[in-house]
Amino acid sequence: MAVTSDNQELIVRALHTQQGNNLDVYAFFMHGAYITQIADISRIERTNNDELKGFQRPEIRNHVKSIVEYLNQNNVLFPNAIILAISPTVKFSASRGPKPDGLIDVAISGTLTIPLRQEGERVAWIVDGQQRSIALAQAKNKEIPVPIIAFVSDELEIQREQFILVNKAKPLPTRLINELLPETRGILLPKEINNRKIPSELCKLLNRDPQSPFYKLIKRISEKNTKEAVITDTAVITMIRNSLNNPLGALASFKSAGTEAADIEGMYDVLISFWNSVRTVFNSAWGVDPRQSRLMHSAGIEAMGVVMDRMWARHSGATNIRELIQAELGRMAPHCCWTSGTWESLGLAWNEIQSTHTHIKRLQETLIRIYSSKATR
Repeated sequence: MAVTSDNQELIVRALHTQQGNNLDVYAFFMHGAYITQIADISRIERTNNDELKGFQRPEIRNHVKSIVEYLNQNNVLFPNAIILAISPTVKFSASRGPKPDGLIDVAISGTLTIPLRQEGERVAWIVDGQQRSIALAQAKNKEIPVPIIAFVSDELEIQREQFILVNKAKPLPTRLINELLPETRGILLPKEINNRKIPSELCKLLNRDPQSPFYKLIKRISEKNTKEAVITDTAVITMIRNSLNNPLGALASFKSAGTEAADIEGMYDVLISFWNSVRTVFNSAWGVDPRQSRLMHSAGIEAMGVVMDRMWARHSGATNIRELIQAELGRMAPHCCWTSGTWESLGLAWNEIQSTHTHIKRLQETLIRIYSSKATR
């Protein structure tokens, strides 16, 4: 490994191969301290135009500290590879020489020249190994040789896809994956992850659309917490996913069938229709902190999702479905205890409802009983 005299380039010995659709991939070693000098960390955040940037979660200081403590010991073994996305501006020069008999010819050796630039303008981005890279930069030994795998792509979608894939088996926050999914093409993602895209996409739309009852009320991991955002995105996504997975759910009929794509607009119209009615009927309980209203609590959102499924199944096809739903919710309202009182059949005060499987299940059953006995008369 060498740095040119003007400190504008870093040159390393590397192996070059291709994967996928002729995507260039390099394998090389470099001193750990150089990683954060050639690669930026693409933090997840929202722009002023509400566009999602980056994909990396915040630095976990305790994790970094523990790695630094390990690295500062003598004779440490650190074979864990860092995965980078790297710009096409890097230059690879193949080595010349004879090939020995029996060579498994899957890669070409040579040198890789990597431009050195200021933070924010670097030619590589860390896809996997953020905490390790930060720790290596802070370690006393700046010359620990670290394996690097770098694929050539400056497309943020591909970087996000790879980030999700390499972290699939790790304890990556569900909320982070949920927010990244709508921004990926999903072509390379496993089926079980790709199926989570639709709920995440609908959650994003509900939070961005000024006509949505959830407008700016949903907490997203990329956004700074504000008093206005009171509902966790996982609650909304779970409510949507439950409806999609229920054969009689309000959203199930809009799923993809055969060669036809899923009708996202149809799903969104159902969600807007029902939850706008909920906001109208339970106006005093809407948009406030879950500690003041259990309707805004994850238990309330998930439980009301079941009511949505029942109402839509009953009135599907009606031309005045929104009016029917609002009327039925109105008849349910006197028997619901979102902000005060005690749920009669539950035997629980309004603020004793918790986000546990048992409480959510019992609240769902209670709401369905109220709907069946009161709202449909």
